[in-house]
Amino acid sequence: FLEDGILVRDRSRIRRRYLRSWCFPWDVAAVLPTDLLYLRLGLAAPAVRANRCLRAPRLFEAFDRRETRTGHPNAFRVAKLMLYVFVAIHWYGCLYFALSARLGLGTDAWVCPNASRPGFARPLRQYLHSFYFSTLILATVGDTPEPRREEEFLFVTAGFLLAVLGFATITGSIGSVISNMNAADAAFYPDPEPVRRYLRSRGAGGRLARRVASWHQHLRAQRKLPAEQAVLRHLPRGLRAEVAAGVHLPALRRVGLFQSWEQGVLRQLVLRLRPQVFGPGEFVCRRGDVGREMYFVREGRLAVLAEDGITQLAVLGEGLYFGEISLINIKGNTSGNRRTANIMSIGYSDLFCLSKEDLAEVLAEFPSARAMMEAKGRQLLLSMGKLDVHAEAAAEEAERRVQGLEQALEELQRRAARLLAQLESGAFKLALRIQRLEGRLRR
Repeated sequence: FLEDGILVRDRSRIRRRYLRSWCFPWDVAAVLPTDLLYLRLGLAAPAVRANRCLRAPRLFEAFDRRETRTGHPNAFRVAKLMLYVFVAIHWYGCLYFALSARLGLGTDAWVCPNASRPGFARPLRQYLHSFYFSTLILATVGDTPEPRREEEFLFVTAGFLLAVLGFATITGSIGSVISNMNAADAAFYPDPEPVRRYLRSRGAGGRLARRVASWHQHLRAQRKLPAEQAVLRHLPRGLRAEVAAGVHLPALRRVGLFQSWEQGVLRQLVLRLRPQVFGPGEFVCRRGDVGREMYFVREGRLAVLAEDGITQLAVLGEGLYFGEISLINIKGNTSGNRRTANIMSIGYSDLFCLSKEDLAEVLAEFPSARAMMEAKGRQLLLSMGKLDVHAEAAAEEAERRVQGLEQALEELQRRAARLLAQLESGAFKLALRIQRLEGRLRR
Protein backbone atom coordinates (compact mmCIF):
# COMPACT_ATOMS: atom_id res chain seq x y z
CA PHE A 1 0.00 0.00 0.00
CA LEU A 2 1.01 3.62 -0.47
CA GLU A 3 1.85 6.00 2.35
CA ASP A 4 2.57 9.60 1.35
CA GLY A 5 2.96 8.29 -2.20
CA ILE A 6 5.72 5.80 -1.21
CA LEU A 7 5.25 2.04 -1.52
CA VAL A 8 5.37 0.36 1.92
CA ARG A 9 7.22 -3.00 1.90
CA ASP A 10 7.29 -3.72 5.65
CA ARG A 11 5.55 -7.10 6.07
CA SER A 12 4.35 -6.43 9.62
CA ARG A 13 2.70 -3.14 8.65
CA ILE A 14 1.15 -4.74 5.58
CA ARG A 15 -0.19 -7.59 7.73
CA ARG A 16 -1.75 -5.26 10.32
CA ARG A 17 -3.37 -3.13 7.64
CA TYR A 18 -4.76 -6.15 5.79
CA LEU A 19 -6.25 -7.77 8.91
CA ARG A 20 -8.14 -4.53 9.68
CA SER A 21 -9.48 -4.04 6.16
CA TRP A 22 -12.87 -5.12 4.83
CA CYS A 23 -11.17 -7.42 2.29
CA PHE A 24 -9.96 -9.86 4.94
CA PRO A 25 -13.34 -11.47 5.87
CA TRP A 26 -14.31 -11.70 2.20
CA ASP A 27 -11.02 -13.42 1.36
CA VAL A 28 -11.44 -15.83 4.27
CA ALA A 29 -14.95 -16.72 3.11
CA ALA A 30 -13.69 -17.17 -0.46
CA VAL A 31 -10.99 -19.71 0.48
CA LEU A 32 -13.05 -21.84 2.86
CA PRO A 33 -12.68 -25.52 1.85
CA THR A 34 -16.28 -25.99 0.80
CA ASP A 35 -15.04 -28.56 -1.71
CA LEU A 36 -15.07 -31.09 1.13
CA LEU A 37 -18.87 -31.14 0.85
CA TYR A 38 -18.39 -33.15 -2.34
CA LEU A 39 -17.53 -36.12 -0.10
CA ARG A 40 -21.06 -36.04 1.29
CA LEU A 41 -23.16 -34.56 -1.52
CA GLY A 42 -21.29 -35.91 -4.51
CA LEU A 43 -20.02 -34.16 -7.64
CA ALA A 44 -23.56 -33.32 -8.78
CA ALA A 45 -23.68 -30.29 -6.47
CA PRO A 46 -21.23 -27.74 -7.93
CA ALA A 47 -22.98 -24.90 -6.09
CA VAL A 48 -20.94 -25.74 -2.98
CA ARG A 49 -18.02 -23.85 -4.59
CA ALA A 50 -20.04 -20.66 -5.05
CA ASN A 51 -17.97 -18.96 -2.35
CA ARG A 52 -15.12 -18.72 -4.86
CA CYS A 53 -17.08 -15.94 -6.60
CA LEU A 54 -16.31 -13.74 -3.61
CA ARG A 55 -12.83 -13.31 -5.11
CA ALA A 56 -14.31 -11.34 -8.06
CA PRO A 57 -13.45 -7.92 -6.50
CA ARG A 58 -9.83 -9.09 -6.22
CA LEU A 59 -9.87 -10.10 -9.88
CA PHE A 60 -11.18 -6.70 -10.96
CA GLU A 61 -8.57 -4.97 -8.79
CA ALA A 62 -5.83 -7.07 -10.38
CA PHE A 63 -7.13 -6.16 -13.85
CA ASP A 64 -7.13 -2.43 -13.04
CA ARG A 65 -3.59 -2.53 -11.67
CA ARG A 66 -2.28 -4.54 -14.61
CA GLU A 67 -3.95 -2.16 -17.08
CA THR A 68 -2.14 0.82 -15.53
CA ARG A 69 1.23 -0.98 -15.60
CA THR A 70 1.21 -2.71 -18.97
CA GLY A 71 2.87 -1.18 -22.00
CA HIS A 72 -0.04 -2.23 -24.26
CA PRO A 73 -3.23 -1.13 -22.46
CA ASN A 74 -5.47 -1.33 -25.53
CA ALA A 75 -4.50 -4.93 -26.26
CA PHE A 76 -5.02 -5.77 -22.58
CA ARG A 77 -8.53 -4.27 -22.67
CA VAL A 78 -9.44 -6.32 -25.74
CA ALA A 79 -8.09 -9.49 -24.10
CA LYS A 80 -10.03 -8.73 -20.91
CA LEU A 81 -13.20 -8.18 -22.91
CA MET A 82 -12.76 -11.51 -24.71
CA LEU A 83 -12.26 -13.21 -21.34
CA TYR A 84 -15.53 -11.72 -20.08
CA VAL A 85 -17.30 -12.98 -23.22
CA PHE A 86 -15.85 -16.47 -22.75
CA VAL A 87 -16.89 -16.60 -19.09
CA ALA A 88 -20.40 -15.37 -19.93
CA ILE A 89 -20.83 -18.08 -22.60
CA HIS A 90 -19.46 -20.69 -20.16
CA TRP A 91 -21.89 -19.73 -17.39
CA TYR A 92 -24.82 -19.58 -19.76
CA GLY A 93 -23.87 -23.04 -21.08
CA CYS A 94 -23.78 -24.35 -17.51
CA LEU A 95 -27.25 -22.93 -16.89
CA TYR A 96 -28.44 -24.55 -20.12
CA PHE A 97 -27.12 -27.95 -19.01
CA ALA A 98 -28.66 -27.52 -15.54
CA LEU A 99 -32.03 -26.66 -17.12
CA SER A 100 -31.72 -29.62 -19.51
CA ALA A 101 -30.97 -31.94 -16.57
CA ARG A 102 -34.03 -30.62 -14.73
CA LEU A 103 -36.32 -31.00 -17.76
CA GLY A 104 -34.77 -34.32 -18.69
CA LEU A 105 -31.77 -34.94 -20.91
CA GLY A 106 -32.81 -35.99 -24.40
CA THR A 107 -36.56 -35.55 -23.83
CA ASP A 108 -36.86 -33.21 -26.84
CA ALA A 109 -34.69 -31.65 -29.54
CA TRP A 110 -34.00 -28.48 -27.57
CA VAL A 111 -32.45 -29.90 -24.39
CA CYS A 112 -28.99 -31.47 -24.22
CA PRO A 113 -28.93 -35.10 -25.47
CA ASN A 114 -28.51 -37.85 -22.88
CA ALA A 115 -25.84 -40.51 -22.63
CA SER A 116 -27.79 -42.93 -24.86
CA ARG A 117 -26.97 -40.84 -27.92
CA PRO A 118 -23.68 -41.94 -29.54
CA GLY A 119 -20.76 -39.81 -28.34
CA PHE A 120 -22.62 -38.07 -25.49
CA ALA A 121 -21.60 -40.49 -22.79
CA ARG A 122 -18.50 -38.41 -22.08
CA PRO A 123 -18.89 -35.22 -19.99
CA LEU A 124 -16.57 -33.36 -22.40
CA ARG A 125 -19.00 -33.91 -25.29
CA GLN A 126 -21.92 -32.70 -23.18
CA TYR A 127 -19.96 -29.59 -22.14
CA LEU A 128 -18.97 -28.81 -25.73
CA HIS A 129 -22.59 -29.18 -26.86
CA SER A 130 -23.76 -26.86 -24.06
CA PHE A 131 -21.04 -24.32 -24.87
CA TYR A 132 -21.92 -24.45 -28.57
CA PHE A 133 -25.63 -24.03 -27.87
CA SER A 134 -24.92 -21.10 -25.51
CA THR A 135 -22.74 -19.47 -28.19
CA LEU A 136 -25.55 -19.73 -30.77
CA ILE A 137 -28.05 -18.08 -28.43
CA LEU A 138 -25.78 -15.29 -27.17
CA ALA A 139 -24.52 -14.58 -30.68
CA THR A 140 -28.17 -14.25 -31.84
CA VAL A 141 -27.45 -16.59 -34.74
CA GLY A 142 -30.90 -18.16 -34.34
CA ASP A 143 -29.91 -21.56 -35.77
CA THR A 144 -31.15 -23.41 -32.69
CA PRO A 145 -33.96 -25.94 -32.20
CA GLU A 146 -37.33 -24.33 -31.55
CA PRO A 147 -38.23 -24.32 -27.85
CA ARG A 148 -41.38 -26.21 -26.85
CA ARG A 149 -41.84 -25.58 -23.14
CA GLU A 150 -42.34 -22.39 -21.13
CA GLU A 151 -38.97 -22.79 -19.38
CA GLU A 152 -37.25 -23.14 -22.73
CA PHE A 153 -38.95 -20.03 -24.14
CA LEU A 154 -38.00 -18.01 -21.07
CA PHE A 155 -34.40 -19.26 -21.23
CA VAL A 156 -34.00 -18.38 -24.93
CA THR A 157 -35.66 -14.97 -24.46
CA ALA A 158 -33.36 -14.14 -21.54
CA GLY A 159 -30.39 -15.21 -23.69
CA PHE A 160 -31.43 -12.92 -26.53
CA LEU A 161 -31.81 -9.99 -24.12
CA LEU A 162 -28.39 -10.69 -22.64
CA ALA A 163 -26.98 -10.90 -26.19
CA VAL A 164 -28.36 -7.47 -27.04
CA LEU A 165 -26.81 -6.04 -23.87
CA GLY A 166 -23.54 -7.88 -24.54
CA PHE A 167 -23.28 -6.66 -28.12
CA ALA A 168 -23.86 -3.08 -26.98
CA THR A 169 -21.15 -3.47 -24.33
CA ILE A 170 -18.69 -5.05 -26.76
CA THR A 171 -19.36 -2.40 -29.39
CA GLY A 172 -18.89 0.39 -26.86
CA SER A 173 -15.69 -1.16 -25.47
CA ILE A 174 -14.15 -1.69 -28.90
CA GLY A 175 -15.17 1.84 -29.88
CA SER A 176 -13.53 3.28 -26.76
CA VAL A 177 -10.34 1.31 -27.48
CA ILE A 178 -10.22 2.65 -31.04
CA SER A 179 -10.93 6.21 -29.89
CA ASN A 180 -8.21 5.93 -27.23
CA MET A 181 -5.74 4.72 -29.85
CA ASN A 182 -6.66 7.60 -32.15
CA ALA A 183 -6.42 10.08 -29.28
CA ALA A 184 -2.97 8.74 -28.37
CA ASP A 185 -1.81 9.06 -31.97
CA ALA A 186 -3.19 12.61 -32.18
CA ALA A 187 -1.36 13.53 -28.97
CA PHE A 188 2.01 12.36 -30.30
CA TYR A 189 1.85 12.78 -34.07
CA PRO A 190 0.62 15.73 -36.15
CA ASP A 191 -2.62 15.33 -38.09
CA PRO A 192 -1.98 15.39 -41.88
CA GLU A 193 -5.58 16.22 -42.82
CA PRO A 194 -5.39 20.03 -42.32
CA VAL A 195 -2.35 20.22 -44.60
CA ARG A 196 -4.04 18.06 -47.22
CA ARG A 197 -7.19 20.18 -47.18
CA TYR A 198 -5.10 23.34 -47.43
CA LEU A 199 -3.21 22.00 -50.47
CA ARG A 200 -6.45 20.91 -52.15
CA SER A 201 -8.07 24.29 -51.53
CA ARG A 202 -5.05 26.06 -53.07
CA GLY A 203 -4.78 23.64 -55.97
CA ALA A 204 -1.24 22.60 -54.97
CA GLY A 205 -1.59 18.82 -55.03
CA GLY A 206 0.48 16.27 -56.88
CA ARG A 207 4.11 15.90 -55.90
CA LEU A 208 3.95 18.33 -52.97
CA ALA A 209 0.97 16.51 -51.43
CA ARG A 210 2.79 13.18 -51.81
CA ARG A 211 5.86 14.57 -50.04
CA VAL A 212 3.72 15.77 -47.14
CA ALA A 213 1.98 12.38 -46.92
CA SER A 214 5.33 10.54 -47.02
CA TRP A 215 6.69 12.73 -44.22
CA HIS A 216 3.72 11.95 -41.96
CA GLN A 217 3.96 8.24 -42.78
CA HIS A 218 7.65 8.26 -41.88
CA LEU A 219 6.90 9.86 -38.51
CA ARG A 220 4.40 7.15 -37.62
CA ALA A 221 6.46 4.25 -39.03
CA GLN A 222 9.65 5.30 -37.20
CA ARG A 223 7.76 6.61 -34.13
CA LYS A 224 9.26 10.08 -34.29
CA LEU A 225 7.77 12.63 -31.90
CA PRO A 226 8.11 16.20 -33.18
CA ALA A 227 5.83 17.54 -30.42
CA GLU A 228 8.04 16.23 -27.63
CA GLN A 229 8.13 19.44 -25.59
CA ALA A 230 4.33 19.65 -25.63
CA VAL A 231 4.10 16.09 -24.29
CA LEU A 232 6.51 16.80 -21.39
CA ARG A 233 5.33 20.30 -20.53
CA HIS A 234 3.22 19.18 -17.51
CA LEU A 235 6.16 17.51 -15.75
CA PRO A 236 8.19 19.46 -13.16
CA ARG A 237 11.50 20.78 -14.44
CA GLY A 238 13.65 18.25 -12.59
CA LEU A 239 11.64 15.24 -13.75
CA ARG A 240 11.43 16.67 -17.27
CA ALA A 241 15.22 16.96 -17.33
CA GLU A 242 15.60 13.33 -16.21
CA VAL A 243 13.14 12.11 -18.87
CA ALA A 244 14.84 14.12 -21.60
CA ALA A 245 18.27 12.96 -20.44
CA GLY A 246 17.18 9.32 -20.38
CA VAL A 247 15.85 9.56 -23.93
CA HIS A 248 18.36 11.86 -25.68
CA LEU A 249 21.57 11.84 -23.62
CA PRO A 250 23.00 8.65 -25.19
CA ALA A 251 22.54 10.14 -28.66
CA LEU A 252 23.99 13.48 -27.52
CA ARG A 253 27.10 11.78 -26.13
CA ARG A 254 27.88 10.40 -29.59
CA VAL A 255 28.38 13.96 -30.85
CA GLY A 256 32.10 14.60 -30.95
CA LEU A 257 31.72 18.16 -29.70
CA PHE A 258 30.14 17.06 -26.40
CA GLN A 259 32.34 14.08 -25.51
CA SER A 260 34.62 16.22 -23.33
CA TRP A 261 31.90 18.44 -21.88
CA GLU A 262 30.76 18.12 -18.30
CA GLN A 263 27.47 16.52 -17.28
CA GLY A 264 25.80 19.77 -16.25
CA VAL A 265 26.18 21.32 -19.71
CA LEU A 266 24.64 18.28 -21.41
CA ARG A 267 21.65 18.27 -19.05
CA GLN A 268 21.02 21.94 -19.76
CA LEU A 269 21.29 21.34 -23.51
CA VAL A 270 18.95 18.33 -23.42
CA LEU A 271 16.12 20.49 -22.08
CA ARG A 272 16.48 22.92 -24.99
CA LEU A 273 16.87 20.49 -27.90
CA ARG A 274 13.99 20.25 -30.41
CA PRO A 275 13.74 17.13 -32.61
CA GLN A 276 13.21 17.83 -36.32
CA VAL A 277 12.78 15.41 -39.22
CA PHE A 278 13.78 16.36 -42.78
CA GLY A 279 12.71 14.43 -45.87
CA PRO A 280 14.74 13.34 -48.93
CA GLY A 281 16.07 16.25 -50.99
CA GLU A 282 15.04 18.84 -48.40
CA PHE A 283 17.54 21.60 -47.60
CA VAL A 284 18.26 22.04 -43.90
CA CYS A 285 20.07 25.32 -44.58
CA ARG A 286 21.38 27.21 -47.60
CA ARG A 287 24.58 29.15 -48.12
CA GLY A 288 24.16 32.82 -47.19
CA ASP A 289 21.10 32.34 -44.97
CA VAL A 290 21.10 34.01 -41.56
CA GLY A 291 21.99 31.36 -39.00
CA ARG A 292 19.58 31.08 -36.08
CA GLU A 293 20.00 27.38 -35.16
CA MET A 294 22.66 24.72 -35.02
CA TYR A 295 21.93 21.04 -35.71
CA PHE A 296 23.13 17.68 -34.40
CA VAL A 297 22.70 14.59 -36.55
CA ARG A 298 20.91 11.88 -34.59
CA GLU A 299 20.05 9.55 -37.49
CA GLY A 300 20.35 9.71 -41.25
CA ARG A 301 22.81 11.28 -43.70
CA LEU A 302 23.16 14.83 -45.01
CA ALA A 303 25.12 16.07 -48.02
CA VAL A 304 27.30 19.20 -47.99
CA LEU A 305 26.83 20.79 -51.43
CA ALA A 306 28.92 23.35 -53.26
CA GLU A 307 27.70 26.79 -54.32
CA ASP A 308 26.00 25.33 -57.41
CA GLY A 309 23.76 23.20 -55.14
CA ILE A 310 24.62 19.98 -57.04
CA THR A 311 28.26 19.06 -56.41
CA GLN A 312 28.57 16.97 -53.27
CA LEU A 313 31.56 17.94 -51.12
CA ALA A 314 31.05 15.75 -48.04
CA VAL A 315 28.51 13.61 -46.20
CA LEU A 316 27.49 14.22 -42.58
CA GLY A 317 26.43 11.15 -40.60
CA GLU A 318 25.35 10.18 -37.12
CA GLY A 319 27.12 12.04 -34.31
CA LEU A 320 28.20 15.06 -36.39
CA TYR A 321 27.00 18.67 -36.07
CA PHE A 322 26.90 21.84 -38.13
CA GLY A 323 25.72 25.45 -37.98
CA GLU A 324 27.63 26.46 -34.86
CA ILE A 325 29.82 29.02 -36.66
CA SER A 326 26.92 31.32 -37.47
CA LEU A 327 25.77 31.26 -33.83
CA ILE A 328 29.08 32.12 -32.14
CA ASN A 329 30.58 35.56 -32.62
CA ILE A 330 34.11 34.52 -33.58
CA LYS A 331 36.39 37.46 -34.19
CA GLY A 332 37.68 37.62 -37.74
CA ASN A 333 34.84 35.56 -39.21
CA THR A 334 34.43 36.99 -42.72
CA SER A 335 31.01 35.36 -43.22
CA GLY A 336 29.49 36.91 -40.12
CA ASN A 337 26.34 35.07 -38.98
CA ARG A 338 25.63 33.72 -42.47
CA ARG A 339 25.58 30.04 -43.42
CA THR A 340 28.79 28.91 -45.09
CA ALA A 341 27.47 25.81 -46.90
CA ASN A 342 24.38 24.13 -48.39
CA ILE A 343 23.18 21.16 -46.30
CA MET A 344 20.67 18.78 -47.89
CA SER A 345 19.08 15.65 -46.43
CA ILE A 346 19.85 12.56 -48.52
CA GLY A 347 17.08 10.42 -47.02
CA TYR A 348 14.98 10.96 -43.94
CA SER A 349 17.19 12.64 -41.34
CA ASP A 350 16.44 12.95 -37.62
CA LEU A 351 18.17 16.05 -36.22
CA PHE A 352 18.39 17.91 -32.93
CA CYS A 353 17.89 21.66 -33.30
CA LEU A 354 19.32 24.20 -30.84
CA SER A 355 18.42 27.87 -31.22
CA LYS A 356 20.89 30.73 -30.88
CA GLU A 357 19.20 32.13 -27.76
CA ASP A 358 19.23 28.77 -25.97
CA LEU A 359 22.87 28.15 -26.87
CA ALA A 360 23.89 31.60 -25.62
CA GLU A 361 22.00 31.01 -22.38
CA VAL A 362 23.77 27.69 -21.76
CA LEU A 363 27.24 28.97 -22.72
CA ALA A 364 26.82 32.00 -20.46
CA GLU A 365 26.51 29.62 -17.50
CA PHE A 366 29.49 27.47 -18.59
CA PRO A 367 32.41 29.64 -19.88
CA SER A 368 34.69 26.63 -20.37
CA ALA A 369 32.24 25.07 -22.82
CA ARG A 370 32.03 28.35 -24.69
CA ALA A 371 35.82 28.53 -24.97
CA MET A 372 35.95 24.97 -26.34
CA MET A 373 33.25 25.68 -28.93
CA GLU A 374 34.95 28.90 -30.03
CA ALA A 375 38.27 27.05 -30.43
CA LYS A 376 36.68 24.36 -32.61
CA GLY A 377 34.88 27.01 -34.66
CA ARG A 378 38.11 28.96 -35.15
CA GLN A 379 39.89 25.83 -36.39
CA LEU A 380 37.08 25.13 -38.84
CA LEU A 381 37.14 28.71 -40.15
CA LEU A 382 40.91 28.51 -40.61
CA SER A 383 40.57 25.29 -42.63
CA MET A 384 37.89 26.94 -44.79
CA GLY A 385 39.91 30.12 -45.25
CA LYS A 386 37.19 32.30 -43.76
CA LEU A 387 39.09 33.57 -40.73
CA ASP A 388 40.92 36.89 -41.14
CA VAL A 389 43.78 36.70 -38.65
CA HIS A 390 44.59 40.41 -38.99
CA ALA A 391 40.97 41.33 -38.48
CA GLU A 392 40.89 39.01 -35.47
CA ALA A 393 43.96 40.75 -33.99
CA ALA A 394 42.42 44.16 -34.76
CA ALA A 395 39.19 43.07 -33.14
CA GLU A 396 41.04 41.91 -30.04
CA GLU A 397 42.95 45.21 -29.92
CA ALA A 398 39.70 47.14 -30.35
CA GLU A 399 38.13 45.06 -27.57
CA ARG A 400 41.05 45.84 -25.28
CA ARG A 401 40.67 49.54 -26.08
CA VAL A 402 36.96 49.34 -25.43
CA GLN A 403 37.64 47.65 -22.10
CA GLY A 404 40.15 50.41 -21.24
CA LEU A 405 37.63 53.08 -22.16
CA GLU A 406 34.97 51.33 -20.08
CA GLN A 407 37.31 51.26 -17.09
CA ALA A 408 38.16 54.95 -17.59
CA LEU A 409 34.49 55.77 -17.88
CA GLU A 410 33.75 53.90 -14.66
CA GLU A 411 36.53 55.85 -12.91
CA LEU A 412 35.13 59.16 -14.19
CA GLN A 413 31.68 58.15 -13.03
CA ARG A 414 33.01 57.38 -9.55
CA ARG A 415 34.77 60.76 -9.40
CA ALA A 416 31.70 62.60 -10.63
CA ALA A 417 29.58 60.82 -8.02
CA ARG A 418 32.06 61.78 -5.29
CA LEU A 419 32.12 65.45 -6.42
CA LEU A 420 28.32 65.49 -6.61
CA ALA A 421 28.12 64.17 -3.06
CA GLN A 422 30.58 66.83 -1.86
CA LEU A 423 28.58 69.54 -3.67
CA GLU A 424 25.33 68.41 -2.08
CA SER A 425 26.97 68.33 1.36
CA GLY A 426 28.41 71.85 0.90
CA ALA A 427 25.05 73.20 -0.32
CA PHE A 428 23.32 71.68 2.71
CA LYS A 429 25.84 73.23 5.13
CA LEU A 430 25.53 76.64 3.37
CA ALA A 431 21.76 76.54 3.65
CA LEU A 432 22.01 75.85 7.39
CA ARG A 433 24.38 78.85 7.89
CA ILE A 434 22.04 81.17 5.93
CA GLN A 435 19.12 79.96 8.04
CA ARG A 436 20.98 80.69 11.30
CA LEU A 437 22.06 84.16 10.10
CA GLU A 438 18.49 85.07 9.10
CA GLY A 439 17.30 83.98 12.56
CA ARG A 440 19.87 86.17 14.28
CA LEU A 441 18.97 89.13 12.02
CA ARG A 442 15.25 88.85 12.92
CA ARG A 443 16.09 88.74 16.64
